[in-house]
Amino acid sequence: MIPNILSIAGSDPSGGAGIQADIKAIGANGGYGMAAITALTIQNTRGVQGAQLIAPDVVAAQVASVFDDIRVDAVKIGMLGSADIALAVADVLQGRGVPVVLDPVMVAKGGDRLLAADAVAVLRDVLLPLATMVTPNLPEAADLLGMDEADTQAGMILQARTILALGPQGVLLKGGHLAGGDSPDLLVTADAAHWLPAQRVATRNTHGTGCTLSSALATQLALTGDPLAAARAAKAYIHAAIAGADGLQVGQGHGPVDHFHALR
Repeated sequence: MIPNILSIAGSDPSGGAGIQADIKAIGANGGYGMAAITALTIQNTRGVQGAQLIAPDVVAAQVASVFDDIRVDAVKIGMLGSADIALAVADVLQGRGVPVVLDPVMVAKGGDRLLAADAVAVLRDVLLPLATMVTPNLPEAADLLGMDEADTQAGMILQARTILALGPQGVLLKGGHLAGGDSPDLLVTADAAHWLPAQRVATRNTHGTGCTLSSALATQLALTGDPLAAARAAKAYIHAAIAGADGLQVGQGHGPVDHFHALR
């Protein structure tokens, strides 16, 4: 069965992140991608120049319309932008009974803030308990917790377990911001902790990596039902997509990863 995956996120007109990255990653991992758009961003590989948030009731209506007609096997949540949109998404997803992967999109690659400060509390207090898996990077984890950014693997374990205590079923904490030649991710559930190691790929073309990983994870969760197997498959996919990124020629800044590297 081909799983149907709904992404709730912002649009990136340059195609490297957001809804566009999600649809590519879902398809490349064997799913059928669907989208409810939360924001129209103005951005390219050099940064975000602006954003127009969609009205919260319109975001919720998009999600409800999909559920009214189509079997949804997993949901990925990306950029929300505001507390009102976050609350609307939480409300429309209540009781749906499908896996939810929450990518807490707060700051873009170039440093532009994509989530209003007052929305961080809503994301932490309302959406985290709905999540099957949450996929923060180290700056996002620190922002969620009001802590300094972890700079060691021991610090990653502490912060992942602290986030787990806020209500999600699992935390995939991404270690790409650690110093050194490795890029270890950490999967923590109530039962265990697993390191997912990888060699760091030398490239500046990493636009949309978080969106891509979380969408791959949602698809793999729908396919396998196993958090560890899904995390390993999603990690292998994003690593290969980053490794293939320099084969693309897109933009003058942080270019996108190659979502369809397996087809080249």
